[in-house]
Amino acid sequence: QIQLVESGGGLVQAGGSLSLSCAASRRTNSMAWFRRPPGKEREFVASISSTGALTFYAASVKGRFTISRDNDKNTLTLQMNNLKPEDTAEYYCASGWGKIESPDQVGDWGQGTQVTVSS
Repeated sequence: QIQLVESGGGLVQAGGSLSLSCAASRRTNSMAWFRRPPGKEREFVASISSTGALTFYAASVKGRFTISRDNDKNTLTLQMNNLKPEDTAEYYCASGWGKIESPDQVGDWGQGTQVTVSS
């Protein structure tokens, strides 16, 4: 089992930026970010391959969010720019396999970090 710990959430105004980090207890395969908006199901945000060469994004965040990883430090980052109120959610770091786009491909989850975007 891999322990994942997120940090960097908080409150930001619409149009602002925020960076989320996730520290893994050891080297991982594919990694991803998911989010759960208030009253909704958990949804895919972005994923990255084991080497970092391939990245994938949900249509709602493409062009605004950037996922990256540092395999020397076992860390995952989500840079979020031009944030919108609809980005408000609990954000979860995840470790899994293949091209992660669904919770079915996730083996380990972080505890989550709250991001709130005010209008």
